Amino acid sequence: MARPIMIQGTMSNAGKSLIAAALCRIFAQDGYRVAPFKSQNMALNSFITREGLEMGRAQVMQAEAAGIEPSVLMNPILLKPAGDSMSQVIVNGEVRGNYSARDYFAMKKSLVPDIRKAYGRLAAENDIIVIEGAGSPAEINLKEDDIVNMGMARIAASPVLLVGDIDLGGVFAQLYGTAALLTEEERDRYLKGMIINKFRGDVTILEPGLRQIEGLTGKPVLGVVPYMHVDVDDEDSLADRLKSSGKKEPSLVDIAVIRLPRLSNFTDFNALGRISGVSVRYVNSVSAFGDPDLVILPGTKNTMGDLRWLRESGLEAVVKKAAAAGKPVIGICGGYQMLGETLSDPCGEESGQRKQGGRMRGIGLLPVDTVFSEIKTRTRVSGNIMSPAEGFEGLSGMKVEGYEIHMGASVIREGCGAVPLTRLAAEAAGERTFKDDGCSRGNVCGTYVHGIFDQGDMARRLASVLAEKKGVSLDLADTFDAAAYREQQYDILADTVRRSTDIGKIYAIIREGI
Repeated sequence: MARPIMIQGTMSNAGKSLIAAALCRIFAQDGYRVAPFKSQNMALNSFITREGLEMGRAQVMQAEAAGIEPSVLMNPILLKPAGDSMSQVIVNGEVRGNYSARDYFAMKKSLVPDIRKAYGRLAAENDIIVIEGAGSPAEINLKEDDIVNMGMARIAASPVLLVGDIDLGGVFAQLYGTAALLTEEERDRYLKGMIINKFRGDVTILEPGLRQIEGLTGKPVLGVVPYMHVDVDDEDSLADRLKSSGKKEPSLVDIAVIRLPRLSNFTDFNALGRISGVSVRYVNSVSAFGDPDLVILPGTKNTMGDLRWLRESGLEAVVKKAAAAGKPVIGICGGYQMLGETLSDPCGEESGQRKQGGRMRGIGLLPVDTVFSEIKTRTRVSGNIMSPAEGFEGLSGMKVEGYEIHMGASVIREGCGAVPLTRLAAEAAGERTFKDDGCSRGNVCGTYVHGIFDQGDMARRLASVLAEKKGVSLDLADTFDAAAYREQQYDILADTVRRSTDIGKIYAIIREGI
């Protein structure tokens, strides 16, 4: 059985996911079979495995860092918030249902056998398991029946490293307060060390504080990790790339992604943001909209709720104005649904509350009607673009590869001058099927395919067409190898953490266990 090490944090966004990914990479570099694990993940960024099962994107990123295929075993429970107190609960990659926070807390203990089974299968196949916690282990109102922090440490008999974020200040209070709120058993048996993350400056100035916090907690500080500018997939809405809606520097091509309240799978646009001369801005107000060269409506966990917000915020009007002025508009998944004529939710699947179903007018830029149902599409797809938006004829025939995650279906109205955007092939139950996807009319198009810009030369070709329409030139002479770039970023991540932490001591903690 594998030996575990668990990364917990003093709060959300302390850097647990990145530190866990770095350790996965380091152990893999050192010749160990290693896999990531997170018993329960709450995130709107999800991924579809080759088996058609849904899991959190963070564990996909960590699996890539470890050099292995993502598996739903790495994230047996995924919660996708549909509202302030309602989440879709996904167990072993499949939808279990929509639950209120209270109902989920009442039933989550029953999911422990699923967690044990998934973890056990991973542990039987690997040398080391890097476990990630969630939020903070010191949420004293949630400690009873915990299954993701110290509760998971008990299940796996895993030593724990506590990560604190120094960037926003107060890291010593975070570390001390978290340790103080743990039980005596949790402190003495499980907590083995601390890591300070996101440090900027001269570490020697920090050293007196390090010695004091070690004395106060009785736990060693195993490293001070500098603020890392690595380009890997982010987990959720706390990602740094979403925090600013303004341009940090002038760009030749400006892309505005509408930052919906329940934005999901924003990693769809990372490939566009990597292109020199292209800016990808996430905007959530009319004042931040500007004059973009391309407008993207992204995916969302609650299409109808976020469409209401889009309407009330005034952004629907500026999106329609931009489309009328000839600016290209692209919708992905929920954003595609919004662009249509009508959205119908007869069973209340969108809100997660059956009594709140209904019908809603869409933005009306595409002649499409969407009906939500209880059936969730989860599949990996590949195919080609057939009919790109007006002015983007150069994208015709380009290969598309990605995955679909959505409830319900959208149908193009006949006789409205619209055509499907792509022709796709999907693998399901060992059978290969073909279907048309999306819709294209004029300068507006939409698709259900997540990751459509990730494969091949799609992002660079789109950027080139945008630049050409604007009368500017991008420096796209060098061929971009996305896979090599991703591997390079994981190596940078691992090298940074290896240099700034006591990896020898971490190995010793793993060997000693609890």
